[in-house]
Amino acid sequence: MSANRQFAIVTGASTGIGLELAKCCARENFDLLIAADEPDIETAATEMRAMGAAVETVQADLSTIEGVDTLYEASKRIGRPVDALLANAGRGLGHAFLDQDFNQARRVIDTNITGTVYLIHKVGNDMRRRNAGRILITGSIAGFTPGSFQAVYNGSKAFLDSFSFAIREELRDTNLTVTCLMPGATETKFFERAGMMDTAIGTSKKDDAAEVAKTGFDAMMRGDGDVVTGLKNKIQSSVASVLPAGVLARQHRQHAEPGSAKS
Repeated sequence: MSANRQFAIVTGASTGIGLELAKCCARENFDLLIAADEPDIETAATEMRAMGAAVETVQADLSTIEGVDTLYEASKRIGRPVDALLANAGRGLGHAFLDQDFNQARRVIDTNITGTVYLIHKVGNDMRRRNAGRILITGSIAGFTPGSFQAVYNGSKAFLDSFSFAIREELRDTNLTVTCLMPGATETKFFERAGMMDTAIGTSKKDDAAEVAKTGFDAMMRGDGDVVTGLKNKIQSSVASVLPAGVLARQHRQHAEPGSAKS
């Protein structure tokens, strides 16, 4: 890895928004440590090396303390300060909460919340000691809406959206920045993996992952507090701020309930 380039950690970087965020970093003079819980992370690394970045990989389950420790220890072995942490790893799950396998529901919570917060705590403390660094958290506009048939997922994103604003304020008098990327439905493997391909939202037209990532990356580099991607999502987030929670939950049901896909 070159000392003339910055160094970034990107989680959930094997596919989707995480992969595109890592590409943004590679294009903008960052070397990388990328992580995911699947072998495709090696394919992603090959792609970014072809873009001129030095890339190290970690295949680990970031829903576990042990998995996050593995990633953090790998960054320490590299021996370079982390200029940017893009905490993107996430997991979704469809269907009614009481119909879900609880172990799967817990993995959503442990990936989206526990693993993310733990990694930010470790890397963020290193950044604070240096008084330098950027943190990008992938939240979601889903965090603005009670998520009928995605209750755990939407709840986890509500936590991340709130958490990001809170720690940004705590770090206001430092040279650290915290940015929350809040996309809407994006064209990734998310809905397939969440078991939602029989829903209206799972089969609808979605935003382009590369465009979402570029918007988030640029916001991080500017030091913005948050960014909602796309005009439709901006409208949805504004509406969610004024409608009663019960109304929002009923509306969400129309999009996420199993069998709601258009025939």
